[in-house]
Amino acid sequence: MNVKLNDNVLVITGKDKGKTGRVVSTSPKSGRVTVQGVNLQKKHMKARKATDVAGIVEREGAIDVSNVMVICDKCGKATRVKHTFVEMDGKMKKVRVCKCGNVLDKTYKKQAKAAAKPAAEEAPKKRTRKRTAKAEAPAEENKD
Repeated sequence: MNVKLNDNVLVITGKDKGKTGRVVSTSPKSGRVTVQGVNLQKKHMKARKATDVAGIVEREGAIDVSNVMVICDKCGKATRVKHTFVEMDGKMKKVRVCKCGNVLDKTYKKQAKAAAKPAAEEAPKKRTRKRTAKAEAPAEENKD
């Protein structure tokens, strides 16, 4: 399945064609996804306890995976997903890629940023207390 949890998707067929939303849940065995604000269904809820309130509740229904396309964060277009292998920590990882070259997997992006940070950041700044910084400043002025 090319669609994962928390992906932004565009509905390409059906009564909700053209709507976009975030994937709330996936069901790989049945090949269905639930998208926020898409395929709203009304369900009649009966009060089961004395404190419960009966009523009609609207909730999202599942739609087939073939009816949605992933939206790329970089180019903002709905795209077919391409799979490529990228080396990460000496291991080959399979990642989803847009046609523009942007990596769609958020976990890979986080790992790539974390790996790039220590190289750019050599040493953290030395922490000093405010009191000692104030005490040192007048002492330096008196020396002159």
